Amino acid sequence: MRLEAITWERLTDALAERLVAMPSKDGSRWLRVAVDGAPAAAPHELAGRLAEALRVRGRAVHKAGAFGFLRPASLRLEYGREDPDAFHDEWFDRQALWREVFQPLDPGGTGRVLPDLWDPVADRATRSGYVELPPGGVLLLHGPLLLGHWFPFDLSVHLKLSPAALARRTPEAERWTLPAFARYESETRPEEAADIVVRADDPRRPAWSGAS
Repeated sequence: MRLEAITWERLTDALAERLVAMPSKDGSRWLRVAVDGAPAAAPHELAGRLAEALRVRGRAVHKAGAFGFLRPASLRLEYGREDPDAFHDEWFDRQALWREVFQPLDPGGTGRVLPDLWDPVADRATRSGYVELPPGGVLLLHGPLLLGHWFPFDLSVHLKLSPAALARRTPEAERWTLPAFARYESETRPEEAADIVVRADDPRRPAWSGAS
C-alpha cells in the first residue's frame, strides 16, 4: 500500500470534507464512522479532532469510545486479567454496541444512542442517559479491534502502527495485549478492511493512503 505524508490538520480537514459530501451506504439519515486503532495509536485524539472539524462545518457529532462498552469483569476476565485472546474476543460488548449505538442509526431509526454502558473501574453500569443525534449527524466510534464485526460503517479509518512502534508505545502494564493486536492484524487484516489507513509510527509525521 502506497502512503503519502500528511499533517494531522490536513488529514482531519480531508476526512471532514469527505464526510460532509458523502451519503450513507444504506440510506440512513446518519453517517457512522470508525476510527480504529490500538490505544497506543491514540484513536480518540483523531476522533476528537474530526469531531471538532465536523461541528465547525455544521454537522452534529456523537463521539463514543469502545472502552465505554466493555463487558462485566466476570465475563471479560474469566480467563484471567492478562489473557490476550480474551481481550480480542470477550472484552468488548459488541452486541450492546449493535443494540444501543448502531440500530438506532439504521434507516428508520430513532437517533437515540447510548453514550456508554459500563464503568470498568466500578464494574457496574454507567447509567448514562440516551443522547439524540439529529438527522445528518455523524457517529464517531473510536477504539481498538473495531473492524471485522459487520458494523455498518460508512467510513472506516485504521491507525496503523508497526509491531515495533506498537510495542514501544504501549505501556509496560498493557503489553500483554500485544498478541491480541498481532492476531487482529493476521485475522482481520485491518489495512485491507479499512477505507483509509493512517500510519502513525511517528506521531509527528503521519502518512495516509489518500481519500480515494
